[in-house]
Amino acid sequence: MNKVRCAVFLSGSGRTLQNFFQKIDSGELPVEIVAVVSSRKKVRGVQIGKKRQIPVEIFPRREFANIEQHNGAISQWLEKYNPQIIVLAGYLCFFQQPEWFSGPVVNIHPALLPKFGGKGFYGHKVHQAVLEAGEKESGCTVHLVDDQYDTGRILAQQAVPVLPDDCPDSLASRVFEAESQLYPKVLKELAEGLLE
Repeated sequence: MNKVRCAVFLSGSGRTLQNFFQKIDSGELPVEIVAVVSSRKKVRGVQIGKKRQIPVEIFPRREFANIEQHNGAISQWLEKYNPQIIVLAGYLCFFQQPEWFSGPVVNIHPALLPKFGGKGFYGHKVHQAVLEAGEKESGCTVHLVDDQYDTGRILAQQAVPVLPDDCPDSLASRVFEAESQLYPKVLKELAEGLLE
């Protein structure tokens, strides 16, 4: 079975990476994860990648003078693995697409974009903002990455209800359940498109 070469970028627990591995192992997802990039050193996502014996490299943003140098170092390291798709999975740094890379760069956002998106809107800050706005539903959005935060073309969305007694944690948990279904589904569609 042909598989699409995929690089995963993360900054935290690696729950999304782990979810991808489960879908790959069960034959649902026709991708091979060839490289993992982390912006933080002591996070579980790094261990998940290493346990699977996948090349993992850590690029802390503060060790680089600017965004361009940070992305330049990542790009230089990543090129040899020749990914066809780059997947941002809880990656908290600004990503600039390398010149050598022509495939899709995708991200998942824990809200229904264009609402509650943009710089500074990540993780619990998103869920807190949704609750404070009195929204009746939230959800997640898979979108292409462009040169601004959360403005790329939307590929798919999945809504979840906001319940009267929700706190940011309970809403985050429900949204992540939706992410665990939606992100592999979109990735599978992208991969099948590339395999054709």
